[in-house]
Amino acid sequence: MKKLVLLAAAVLTISAVQAQNYIVVNSEKIFKSITSYNDALQTINDLTRQYQQNLDAAYANVEKLYTDYQDQQDYISQARAMQYENEIAAREKEIEEYQKAVFGPEGELIKKRTELLKPIQDRVFGIINNYAAENQFDLVIDIATNPSVLYYSSSKDHTQAIIDLVKEE
Repeated sequence: MKKLVLLAAAVLTISAVQAQNYIVVNSEKIFKSITSYNDALQTINDLTRQYQQNLDAAYANVEKLYTDYQDQQDYISQARAMQYENEIAAREKEIEEYQKAVFGPEGELIKKRTELLKPIQDRVFGIINNYAAENQFDLVIDIATNPSVLYYSSSKDHTQAIIDLVKEE
């Protein structure tokens, strides 16, 4: 019985030692340290602003068309009223299609984001994977995206080492 207890304690100790073979990184801090990543984000933000301005201008034009229609509604023929209504509906549809083409899940912004950021993300994640493999870490925890991490030892945080490796390339 005593041997069984000692064996169980030894197994638990070995498991505990092995379970501590992990590192913590902050991917947000890593990405923010990369100039090309920040430049890509700025490009995406500029495009977003430009597309939003185009959308706002298009909505303002439809709003003006609708206001003109309401102002003239009592004075125009039924045929002209239908023309206004059809034009308003067509422009609203165009705006919705534009909005979907730009901001939708398959839209221009998603494509641009993927084009600009994915290569950088792939490179960083590759560096993290190589670093973990070379240093024989079994687990990498990203504290930037894991809201359930309540505590970690700063000795396990290898963010700066990853940043240094990213800047070497």
